[in-house]
Amino acid sequence: MKSSQAGINVKILGKDFLVACPDEQRQSLTQAASLLDRKMREIQNSGRVIGAERCAIMAALNLADELIKLENTGGVPPETTNKIRNLQSKIEAVLHN
Repeated sequence: MKSSQAGINVKILGKDFLVACPDEQRQSLTQAASLLDRKMREIQNSGRVIGAERCAIMAALNLADELIKLENTGGVPPETTNKIRNLQSKIEAVLHN
């Protein structure tokens, strides 16, 4: 994953996406993109979901479910939750362009 002044280039399911990102969030965004790529590949390899967009939605739902479970058990601090939601919004925006 390459970075540039305008943003960071992440690869998800073999596609490159340029995402605007403050310097202090680049590592988090890179990790989020890597996690999303892994989740999407797992879903894609299961053969139950066809199409990258549907795969992305299923991955986002699975990650949101995991986040909610962690929040409900007090496992994630609120600032981490906000960062994750912010990164998820950025990833979803890029995938829908």
